[in-house]
Amino acid sequence: MPYRRLPNTDQARIRAMKTACRKFEESGTIDPAISLKTQMAIRNFVPKFEAAQAYYAECYERQAQAAPVHHRNAKMARLYVSHFIQVLNLAVIRNEIRPAQKEWYGLDAKENALPDLASENALAEWGRKIIDGEGKRTSQGGIPIYNPTIAKVKVHYDIFRDSYERQKNLQALTARSLEALASMRAEADRLILDAWNQVEKSFADVQPLEKRLEICRSYGMIYYYRTGEKKQTKIEV
Repeated sequence: MPYRRLPNTDQARIRAMKTACRKFEESGTIDPAISLKTQMAIRNFVPKFEAAQAYYAECYERQAQAAPVHHRNAKMARLYVSHFIQVLNLAVIRNEIRPAQKEWYGLDAKENALPDLASENALAEWGRKIIDGEGKRTSQGGIPIYNPTIAKVKVHYDIFRDSYERQKNLQALTARSLEALASMRAEADRLILDAWNQVEKSFADVQPLEKRLEICRSYGMIYYYRTGEKKQTKIEV
């Protein structure tokens, strides 16, 4: 006997539930192969599941559309923050700024290496440190660094921070919508399995096997044969 397998995507689950209760969905006619309780449960559940699936798709699409602009903003902010730190290190080497003052920027006074700015969290942290450090140094009489100025760095950093927060919010919405959708999948699978079990039971006495399987397929049930099983089944029939 071939075996059946539950659908593994949300769209396939929706199709399976609608197909199983096609008569009830289209005309309100009760299909004797499936109990009224199950048909009503599916009819009530499908719109909610479709809405959850559509909301997740919408959230994901908004996040995806905003991503390219955000990545460009992050790239520009990283470029300016990195360039500013390099100029700062060069000013220390030229004795234009005291090494100890680098600590105001959160930098090691004895090291000239750039901090790791690869992650957006690190970029957000170091950008703020650099802006605060330059403000503290110049407020005590230090000559401002030029090319780039801290004002230019701040412009690109603020643009990045805005899109960074917006992207985090979009990611959080997407994650919550996916979690809500995922929490409904078990109920979808239970309803599908319940309907399919009833269909199989209703047509259990139909012969030959291929005719029974054909009827069950009309309710959305897809059967799979294991290696060598179909040939053996035909011989038995």
